[in-house]
Amino acid sequence: MDQHLTALVNAHLATPIDQGHPLSGREQGKVLLMPNATILLQNGRIEAVLGGDEQIPTHAETIDLKGNLVTPGLVDPHTHLIHGGSREYEIPLKLKGASYMDIHLAGGGINSTVQATRQASEEELIERALVELQGMLEQGVTTVECKSGYGLNTETELKMMRAAAEANLRQPIDLIQTFMGAHSVPVDMKSNPDGYIDYLINEMIPLVADTKLANFCDVFCEKGVFDIEQTERILLAAQQHGFKLKMHADEIVSIGGAELAAKLQIVSADHLMAISEQGILDMAEAATIAVLLPGTSFYLGKSYAPARRMIEAGVPIALASDFNPGSCPSANFQFIMNLGYLYLRMYPQEVLTACTLNAAYAVDEAAEVGSIEVGKKADLVVWDARNLAYLMYRFGKNHVQYVWKDGRRVI
Repeated sequence: MDQHLTALVNAHLATPIDQGHPLSGREQGKVLLMPNATILLQNGRIEAVLGGDEQIPTHAETIDLKGNLVTPGLVDPHTHLIHGGSREYEIPLKLKGASYMDIHLAGGGINSTVQATRQASEEELIERALVELQGMLEQGVTTVECKSGYGLNTETELKMMRAAAEANLRQPIDLIQTFMGAHSVPVDMKSNPDGYIDYLINEMIPLVADTKLANFCDVFCEKGVFDIEQTERILLAAQQHGFKLKMHADEIVSIGGAELAAKLQIVSADHLMAISEQGILDMAEAATIAVLLPGTSFYLGKSYAPARRMIEAGVPIALASDFNPGSCPSANFQFIMNLGYLYLRMYPQEVLTACTLNAAYAVDEAAEVGSIEVGKKADLVVWDARNLAYLMYRFGKNHVQYVWKDGRRVI
């Protein structure tokens, strides 16, 4: 095993501290700040975090970070990375007043991407993902959740997940996979949604479980997609096959998605722009993570999720890009941080926790990543910034100076 010891000295360290659970309420905003810190890296892990007065081992390779901000590697816990095609043709429709759901119900939207993804080869999907992942890495992202859901048949869903698994091997970012065959009812089964749910439960979920390609199962619980009863049926079936659970919930219409997420005690409910007050209270009691996607609100011109009310109620919050070809065609995670600060009205420390430790809990990886603590992976970002507030305030600029992934400098 490599015994090489690296000392990152003169770091302005900012990290949440893992307490064994997602941070909520006031705890979400508690971040350890250590000016003039030293971080020791060995064998891809964090060996120690030292204060400015503590002695550095003489045999360590020393790298001077010159007082710049250092945070954990960012974790993006909600993306639709693997897909074919693009949907720029929808913009003129939106300018004329068509909504996201109008386009979807007319056979465009998700169904358009389904057709493009079915037609794409596996290697084409891999190569496209690698380009996007390099851009994410350059933004400081070191762990990414990746959903299927643009196949809506067994063959293409498995193709997407194989592509993600191969992309995971070809570059540094860790990919966490989520099966989302319940992203929509395919056009050819539009008149028989219950038949498609039977197909999901009886064929797709068992086959995907056998491949062990995905850790989570997600359902788009929304008016005009899958209702509460259908969503619960799919999720319970997935749970029986060993999947951890997620939901797209209350994105456009409040139909009780957050309440269902709390009832089932799933790992995260995502979007939540239209969450009800009862949904907030239920999620707080269940400690269900709210993965908020302000880039989607920005792109669709919709209201933002009520983050401040959630924090006050004790709901743990994570932030994610929702990178996808329809409702958020951007993987710029630093812009998501800006939106969290400016439009979700979260404080810089809360944003950092939402993009690191709580995001790691949302993909069940907090034992490995999400904070700069002894024993965790040495996934670190060095920023061209002296404090968190500057990072959140200055938008449109990539602040990343260096990225370490598994103890190796990759940017």
